[in-house]
Amino acid sequence: MANETGENRADAGGRGRMPAWLRRPIARPGAYAEVGRLIGELDLHTVCESAKCPNRGECFSAGTATFLIMGGICTRDCRFCAVESRPPTPLDPDEPRRVAEAAKRLGLRHVVVTTVTRDDLADGGAQHFVDVISALRDAVPEASVEVLTSDFGGRMASIDTVMHAAPDVFNHNVETVPRLYPEVRPQADYERSLAVLARAREVRRDVPTKSGIMLGLGEELDEVRAVMEDLRGAGVEMLTLGQYLQPSADHLPVARFVEPAVFGELARDGYRLGFTAVASAPFVRSSYHAGELASERGDRAAFSAE
Repeated sequence: MANETGENRADAGGRGRMPAWLRRPIARPGAYAEVGRLIGELDLHTVCESAKCPNRGECFSAGTATFLIMGGICTRDCRFCAVESRPPTPLDPDEPRRVAEAAKRLGLRHVVVTTVTRDDLADGGAQHFVDVISALRDAVPEASVEVLTSDFGGRMASIDTVMHAAPDVFNHNVETVPRLYPEVRPQADYERSLAVLARAREVRRDVPTKSGIMLGLGEELDEVRAVMEDLRGAGVEMLTLGQYLQPSADHLPVARFVEPAVFGELARDGYRLGFTAVASAPFVRSSYHAGELASERGDRAAFSAE
């Protein structure tokens, strides 16, 4: 039952009965198998699979995917994320070429590239991002490129490196409210993430910056609004808000299932704050319909959950 704030509490284990608005239809066959085969053939990783994204069926069936670069192993162990954490393997210098080939064969018009965190690398993997962007520009010059980066350990020089490669969108997620960082992102730092976004904006004011927040981890709505204000203060233009879903019993439980109407309210708040594009709905993720969000900047009706 929804409480007075329009939120449905999960049970103590975070695995309560899924509310009706979180029950997804079976994805249409479409290009699902073809995308899976291509990713396997080129020995690539996708955040769709590695992070157990609930939108994988829809996106693969539509012939798209979000590439996860620098391997499938993360040096951090965020308690919300399903990506495996252990000592990583060396960077694969051929990976940029294979990402570009996949984008070309899929006919992508907007390519989203994200990464595991590589704290073991001196630059956090910034140059590898540049190599991927360069390969994509060569292979699919008509496509826009969106990067979703780590915080690079706070190395401002690494942000500069990526921004000088002129991605079409620079995304870095704050994920949750500052109070929950010790539990949700113990190896990250809220102020550091804001600094990353501000630096990206400072280096290339012509490149829109973007960030995302997960709801349902125990945050209060006033805390979410405060984060939205902080993001605007850092110059962020584009915002995504979605429902956290527990990827396994070993991860943080869901504290509450947030009603679609609340996502709609937050979208309206976001536009009032000056964001040019807001995607706010239970199944929204950073890269979900990212191309449409980028092209619809300023269209307030396109992605808010009414």
